[in-house]
Amino acid sequence: MPHYTGSCHCGTVRFEIDAQITQVTECNCSVCRKKGILHHRVAPEHFRLLSDDSTLGTYTFGTHLAKHHFCQRCGVHVFTRPRAAPHLYTVNVRVLDNYDIAAEQPTVVPFNGREWEASVAALNRHS
Repeated sequence: MPHYTGSCHCGTVRFEIDAQITQVTECNCSVCRKKGILHHRVAPEHFRLLSDDSTLGTYTFGTHLAKHHFCQRCGVHVFTRPRAAPHLYTVNVRVLDNYDIAAEQPTVVPFNGREWEASVAALNRHS
């Protein structure tokens, strides 16, 4: 499985993942849209935070179930513990140091986060 490293802009927050990234999710909720996040889900056993977790800030809104983690120094969003699957991580593939989105051209799957409850219900009906 491919190995990737990720970091915030200033390098204070660093992590690594083992993942096959063939698709990413583009959520249109207010925070993901404004930040330009492209999510990729990673199981906890394939995610390792390399920096001290005291360097992380956490932003929540709405139900406060999703935990959006960012660097307290430079403000860059690095990963989320998503509301839909809080046991997983969704890394922002835009902060991966050794993953070239343009070259890899993953499938971009839209997610209607503005209408989260209806979107999740629809996904559950189709799975």
